[in-house]
Amino acid sequence: MNAKTKELEGQVALVTGSAKNIGRAINLALSDAGAKVVINALNSMDEAHVLAEEILSSGGEAMVHAADIRDSDAVAGMMKAVAERFGGLNILVNNASLRQLQPLESMTLERWREIYAVTVEGAMLCAVAALPYLRKCGNGTVINISGIASQVGVKDRLHAASANAALEGMARSLAHELAPYAVTVNAISPGFIDTVRGAAAGKAPASIAATGNLLQRKGKPEEIAAMVRALCGPAGRYVTGQTICVNGGMYLT
Repeated sequence: MNAKTKELEGQVALVTGSAKNIGRAINLALSDAGAKVVINALNSMDEAHVLAEEILSSGGEAMVHAADIRDSDAVAGMMKAVAERFGGLNILVNNASLRQLQPLESMTLERWREIYAVTVEGAMLCAVAALPYLRKCGNGTVINISGIASQVGVKDRLHAASANAALEGMARSLAHELAPYAVTVNAISPGFIDTVRGAAAGKAPASIAATGNLLQRKGKPEEIAAMVRALCGPAGRYVTGQTICVNGGMYLT
């Protein structure tokens, strides 16, 4: 695509928890569309810098910012750094999350709050800190990455499934709040995606195995990223307040 025709040319995108897997693919897709990307990470800094170098070597613009999105001061500092480097913010993708296994019988409030602190409270803190920039830009986009567990439920993931559902409800309410500023807000709910799973996440539950959808395969991170790109671009400007399922037909709406 010619640089003059890239649909996100001149825009700035921040993707949380985005050094690996789906977040990595989103950064690559948004950069390919012309956006300047901010790679947020906390525990995967080596991967974040490798990704930034990949984007820079392909002619894109990227910066890495380490920040714990559970910390309001860290989030505010990250937004300030983005504004100082790139001049503002157009796109916020709340991708960071935890997916630990925990049976109900051993669920503690501490473990419940651990999941919510990253997935839900982190997304809220990022939205609040991004608000002044999103209001000003006139074409903003917020996307919350939730998950299939919010639709079908998953054994031993009561906390994670509930957090995903909260992200979707957050998107609908934010859509109301930000519509006067021409900011669209949506959630994307991935199905079973072919990613490298951390040890804490455990094996994929049998209920969402790769064959448990109409297309009989795992999704690719790039397929989630393609939906993010579409929602951020001109094709997505009349879509807001929605949860868009990208799951190969695992859950039908």
